[in-house]
Amino acid sequence: MAADVDKTTPEDGSKISPQNAHRGPVSGSWISKGLWTLLLVGAVPLLAFGIKYYQDAQFLKRHEESVRTLGAEGLFLFSSLDTDHDLYLSPEEFKPIAEKLTGITPPVDFEEEVTHDPNGETLTLEAKMQPLLLDSMTKSKDGFLGVSHSSLSGLRSWKSPAVPSSSFSASQFRAFLPPKNKVEVGDTWWVIPSELNIFTGYLPNNRYHPPSPKGKEVLIHSLLSMFHPRPFIKSRFAPQGTVACIRASNDFYYDIVFRIHAEFQLNDVPDFPFWFTPGQFAGNIILSKDASHVRHFHLYVPNDRSLNVDMEWLYGASESSNMEVDIGYLPQLELQSTGPSTPSIIMDEEGNIIDSRDGGSEPIQFVFEDIHWISELSRQEAARRLDVTFYPFKRVSYLPFSEAFERAEAENKLVHSILLWGALDDQSCSGRTLRETVLESSPVLALLNQSFISSWSLVRELENMQADEQNNALSEKARLHLEKYNFPVEMMVALPNGTIVHHINANFFLDQTAMKPEEEGAAFSFSGGFEDPSTSTYISFLKEGLEKAKEYQAQ
Repeated sequence: MAADVDKTTPEDGSKISPQNAHRGPVSGSWISKGLWTLLLVGAVPLLAFGIKYYQDAQFLKRHEESVRTLGAEGLFLFSSLDTDHDLYLSPEEFKPIAEKLTGITPPVDFEEEVTHDPNGETLTLEAKMQPLLLDSMTKSKDGFLGVSHSSLSGLRSWKSPAVPSSSFSASQFRAFLPPKNKVEVGDTWWVIPSELNIFTGYLPNNRYHPPSPKGKEVLIHSLLSMFHPRPFIKSRFAPQGTVACIRASNDFYYDIVFRIHAEFQLNDVPDFPFWFTPGQFAGNIILSKDASHVRHFHLYVPNDRSLNVDMEWLYGASESSNMEVDIGYLPQLELQSTGPSTPSIIMDEEGNIIDSRDGGSEPIQFVFEDIHWISELSRQEAARRLDVTFYPFKRVSYLPFSEAFERAEAENKLVHSILLWGALDDQSCSGRTLRETVLESSPVLALLNQSFISSWSLVRELENMQADEQNNALSEKARLHLEKYNFPVEMMVALPNGTIVHHINANFFLDQTAMKPEEEGAAFSFSGGFEDPSTSTYISFLKEGLEKAKEYQAQ
């Protein structure tokens, strides 16, 4: 055996084994495959770029053809319907025009989350409205000079609710029930979440018809449609949506308060869009925990401020066209239940109908027991929690003007006061950038809590306060504020006696924070501990106010 083995052993050690004989071709094949892989990897982005370039070229070509065919104004109206911006109208996108031309509105197939029991309870709501006071608008002071009649046509013609009375299934209000992890008194949650923030920007202005609501949006859309046929459940600007809070609870019922940020489109083609944005819709609902019974429902636009509606309208056929802005006062816009929800039929224990109600008969009479809450919050505290959920900057308390100065004197602090055209804590546009950036930043919140009493006021309210001869001290504080005010927002630091020791206009502040570091002036210096320019600049503003206050107090 050993000899046989020796015979098979190659005598020349330099000969290549059969295995080694194949290494050259395999190695060459591997290199070839690697080159092809690299070529494919490189070709994919080139191909994608080519496709994108072709698509962009085709889109630009269609856009130019559209401008030639329709003109700028015609393309503007077309774009308001073209929701996916592909320069084609689908049947769904064309539907608003078909409804307008034919006068026929087909049944809307809403995507709802629950099915309704035809034998369940029914709730009747009534809508009430007093139209906006035109003389409360700033532009009324010069007789609406330069404002075209067509711009305000939708506003002038909106005198009453679109649907004065309507019935709803009690089970529809299930949309207001809390999620399983939010069942304690004081818990807040998003019924309809906001999808916008300071980074995402805002939704387009050149729209006339709201998108079809889905899920919990269906109920909110149906409720607001009682006021006007074109409600937009998600407003163009953040924060959007609906937030709710459990105010009170017992074994069977919830009292839920809610706040809605929505708006209406008052104009229709051929007029340019006119956006009507109430500061907020507030309300509450008392309903059973299984949503089979609604004891009470109320929804309204708060009217306790001198101005409560923001209005914006376009003057041109493009998204970048000039937009006019104004603010006004709406005395009343509300929905209220006429009574608790009631069943349409009453059955005995065996399922036999013993009483019923049809369209022509008298309503069935019921006697309802009083509700006693096991746990509850005050309405003011529940509303505050809604505010903080929408606006994190309100983790700092903002007191009314007079109360802020009283508190500052009692606690020996300065007043951080913001004076503006529209409200800071609703959908008015005046303080939008300020509240979504520096006022909600942690360093600013900490300094305000430590050293200041905060307040914000409307210009009109301080003008009325200044004219009040019954309270000279408060009138003088209002006068000192108005002397320093410049449109649209002025931030001030004041002593408890009302003396303004430091102030900055919002536009100047935004210019400062937009500058490059080498372009910064001497008015404000960035603090090395803060990376965000707007936050560090506002911190500097507040700290400079504290230093200047010492100089005043030393005099």
